[in-house]
Amino acid sequence: MHTIFLIIKREYLVRVRKKSFIVMTILGPVLIFGFYAIIGWAAVSSINQKKIAVVDESGRFSGKFKNDDETLFSYPKTSLASAKKAFVKQGYDALVFIPKDVIEYPKTVQIFAEKSVSLALQSNIERAISKEIETIKLEQAGITQRIIEDAKVNVDAQTISMSETGEKSSNGIATTIISGFCALLIYISVLIYGTQVMRGVMEEKTNRIVEVIISSVKPFQLMLGKIIGVALVGLTQFMLWIILTTGLITVGSSVMGQKETAQSAMTARMNGMPGQQEVQRKMATAKNPVADVMKAIETLNISMIVACFLFYFLGGYLLYSALFGAVGAAVDSETETQQFMFPIMMPIIAAIAFAQIAVRDPDGPLAFWTSIIPFTSPVVMMVRIPFGVPGWQLALSMVLLVVGFVGTTWIAARIYRVGILMYGKKTSFRELSKWVFYKD
Repeated sequence: MHTIFLIIKREYLVRVRKKSFIVMTILGPVLIFGFYAIIGWAAVSSINQKKIAVVDESGRFSGKFKNDDETLFSYPKTSLASAKKAFVKQGYDALVFIPKDVIEYPKTVQIFAEKSVSLALQSNIERAISKEIETIKLEQAGITQRIIEDAKVNVDAQTISMSETGEKSSNGIATTIISGFCALLIYISVLIYGTQVMRGVMEEKTNRIVEVIISSVKPFQLMLGKIIGVALVGLTQFMLWIILTTGLITVGSSVMGQKETAQSAMTARMNGMPGQQEVQRKMATAKNPVADVMKAIETLNISMIVACFLFYFLGGYLLYSALFGAVGAAVDSETETQQFMFPIMMPIIAAIAFAQIAVRDPDGPLAFWTSIIPFTSPVVMMVRIPFGVPGWQLALSMVLLVVGFVGTTWIAARIYRVGILMYGKKTSFRELSKWVFYKD
């Protein structure tokens, strides 16, 4: 046991002390937040307002198109021919022609442009005309605009989870996002850290370092120490990411709250209203996206989700990293790993596909069985847990995952003890099966 501990310590310290680990651990959450912030800023700053001329022969659509940051409508009192001639001079991006009989023949609307108009702009124009034609026909049938507006109702239902311990508020959007995020994180981490184990074994084998190490420790101890050491590196990185992400969300929420307060105070001064009253009114009615997300997350059992995430991360990683380590010991170069990687990758890739089905039906038979099978349970079960999983199903899944890890570790150890000192021989699946049953 002392020998395994020394190997774990070496693998952990070697990786944690690398500059790349420190930089990515600190900058990882910052880069993600910055990436989405840049995308949002680019999306807003790159908006180029389009000038649209509307020639309305029917006289029913003047002022019906709403101006926004992307489109600016004007209604020249001229014929279509004159509007076409002045199209380029006036700097219009598109010209919309609405004929007199558009109510009877709505497909006669035409859109002229120097280049093809975007699908979004075309859809907005068609939607506005369709909505107005619908309103006109309803009014002709005796249904007024007020009745139409009163009939439009937005339902925002509150979801409540019932259990033997009582009722508590829930949020379907937060549940779906958290479950998908946890599943994707386990999928990525298994691939990243499992590949690190494989490459570490290959590096020691190709450099003949392992020949010296094997003289002091058993192959199984070396493999197990390497697997656990890399797992602890992954856990360390995840815990630091969670702390940094929580801090960034808290700071972001505070900054947005202060910004809302400042804007409310400025609006109050411009409108001549008492500043404090207006600030309080704005704070009561304004929506803070970050605060809404945090409120939705509070409806979930975060401690349960985090505990299960750590278990399934470790279980999934240990199961697959043992196989990755066996592949690294069986080959002499990274190009030879391709034929062995595919069978290992198939279950984890399939788990992502099953996870998408589990999001839609977390209690369905497919979601149940794939969350029990060890090769897919780390991903699929993490999708189901935020929705609520019966205790016996969770216990069965965990027990089978441990059994699966023990089984794959035993197979990998049998391959590892032979392959780690095997050089210059082309390995095949048939050869690997023989290594499993070699006697000590």
